[in-house]
Amino acid sequence: YQDMLLSDAFVNFRQIIQDVTLNPAMGQFLNMANNAKGNAQGTILPNENYAREVMQLFMIGTSMLNPDGTPKLDAQGNFIPTYTQQTVAEFARVFTGWTYQPTSGPVNWGAYINPAGPMVPYAPMHDTNAKTVLNGVVLPAGQTAQQDLAGALDNLFNHPNAGPFIGKQLIQHLVKSNPTPAYVARV
Repeated sequence: YQDMLLSDAFVNFRQIIQDVTLNPAMGQFLNMANNAKGNAQGTILPNENYAREVMQLFMIGTSMLNPDGTPKLDAQGNFIPTYTQQTVAEFARVFTGWTYQPTSGPVNWGAYINPAGPMVPYAPMHDTNAKTVLNGVVLPAGQTAQQDLAGALDNLFNHPNAGPFIGKQLIQHLVKSNPTPAYVARV
């Protein structure tokens, strides 16, 4: 995992989040590896762990932000959520059908963790139905795991919260713990 972050030190954040998403250590830690599609009866559902964490911790946070990182408020003075439980469920469906890279031979669903490379798609376990992600963006039916992943990560990367959320996190972790809104806005 650290080698992946080191090799991504000077790339675009969009590439970093894709590499983090497909990293086998992250796949194991946040249950994206071997995350199977749900069944038609709705008794088996995809794991929502990575879907929630990628939005909450890595990309956009839980509340809508102004460009200076301050929270947007509704008419009653309450925070405006960035996503709903339904959004989490839709993103969970995006993150189905990925497994560990095989050490040899064909891709094997449920394979044991292989840290040698990024996770790989396994088409029979990917949910190919349409998915509605943030801001009403629809990922069309019939897409591959790679196409759904690219569309979902682009959707997160282009969300209006991504810049102020990530910028503030970088300032807080690398420069100072309590940056002013003007500082966040400049970054």
